[in-house]
Amino acid sequence: MAAKWIEALTGSLEQKKQYRQYKARIEELPEPHRTVAQAVDRYLMYQGGVTDGDTMITMLGDLADLFERAAVDGMAVREIVGDDPVEFADEFVRSYRSRQWIDRERARLRKAVDDATGGRS
Repeated sequence: MAAKWIEALTGSLEQKKQYRQYKARIEELPEPHRTVAQAVDRYLMYQGGVTDGDTMITMLGDLADLFERAAVDGMAVREIVGDDPVEFADEFVRSYRSRQWIDRERARLRKAVDDATGGRS
């Protein structure tokens, strides 16, 4: 009972546990994979806008998998992210489409215009 109350205030405890595991996996990567994965992680947190916790955990787990596999295979980080790391990160997050924070603002904008104009016209 107490766990449900705490989760209602703080979010899923299981997701927090999975997030800590993800961060530990990234820390274990060899250089330069670790630095690049951390940089992509930071970018995704700012740009990604994913609001669904399950989607976020899945996306980050897949990011860790990608960099772990590449490190084991001896793949250079440029082979992962290509010439434009921003393009890579943007494309990566697009493959995890779910609700994003901007979706709420888009809905508010549409509603405000509809309300102000009496609906669609």
